[in-house]
Amino acid sequence: MQEIVERRCANLLQDAVENGTTDIHIKPEPTCYTVSYRSFQSLRQVAKLPLDLGDRMIAYFKYLSLLDMSEKRKPQTGSFHLPIQDLPYYFRISTLPSVLTKESIVIRVMADNVAESIHQLAAFRDSARLLEKLAEAPQGLILLTGPTGCGKSTTLYSLLKHCSEKLNRNIITLEDPVERKNQSILQIQVNEKAGLSYAAGLKAILRHDPDIIMIGEIRDADTAQIAVRAALTGHLVFSTIHARHSVGCLHRLRDLGVSFEDMSQTLIAVSAQRIIPVYPDMEDPELSYRALYEILHGDRLDEALESAKGQKSYSLPEHLSFGGQIREGVKIGAIEASYEIKPNSYP
Repeated sequence: MQEIVERRCANLLQDAVENGTTDIHIKPEPTCYTVSYRSFQSLRQVAKLPLDLGDRMIAYFKYLSLLDMSEKRKPQTGSFHLPIQDLPYYFRISTLPSVLTKESIVIRVMADNVAESIHQLAAFRDSARLLEKLAEAPQGLILLTGPTGCGKSTTLYSLLKHCSEKLNRNIITLEDPVERKNQSILQIQVNEKAGLSYAAGLKAILRHDPDIIMIGEIRDADTAQIAVRAALTGHLVFSTIHARHSVGCLHRLRDLGVSFEDMSQTLIAVSAQRIIPVYPDMEDPELSYRALYEILHGDRLDEALESAKGQKSYSLPEHLSFGGQIREGVKIGAIEASYEIKPNSYP
């Protein structure tokens, strides 16, 4: 039976990779487990598993991630590496207990390879050049935002690669957990049980002479304050945060207790992104996917902050918004015409 479980788990991971999946969801139902794939922000069910097989597969994934296999009442997170088709892959797992006395598990799928250039990721070159220019700032806070699965972490690691290789900056990351290992930067994983919290980690990092600090994700008020504090100490800080778009990120920070004054003092830019279908080469009709960036910086960032203070709505100029960029891309035939996005304004 164990061999069957291991084979089914390996086949599931391989199939997910071949289908370009970013997250695998295994969720308990009254009579079975459902397996769904998330690809480019869409979630689709692909299979159903008998309860006994689903339990064993979840236990095996927890074993690979060095989690407590007997603990089913508390959430757990972990990760493991596994080669798929002779290529290294990194899998991060998260478990949650459900009212059905079963666990739900989500597996994030990531190619464990060298970060791509931002120019390879971006749908438009101007956005790539601007992000690289903003990353040259000596101090401040740069935030990347967008929905789950939009590629924030991929963009973040790409910018860190640029800062390390092209700008020769000393980079230290503080992550929970470390998503992608990179030998050119010093990566630290938060470990609350061992006393290494975000606050303790940042305090240690500041003594280590960093030029750039990367905080994996701003999830709560404490992490938001830590990111702002690090930027105020004279370092360049990168992080990700969940918000609907670039302007909405300012209100999200305010909800997390960051004052508008601190935002004005620290924020260099907020870059929201989406994944869109594009034709990268007019001579090659094969459709692929690239990142579209909506970047709030400079005078427009100041205007957005003033509007947020006065509780007024603010929208970027049409040509800089997601909708405007998509319409321009459709016009020149670089973006699939069927792709649409709603205008962005907040609130």
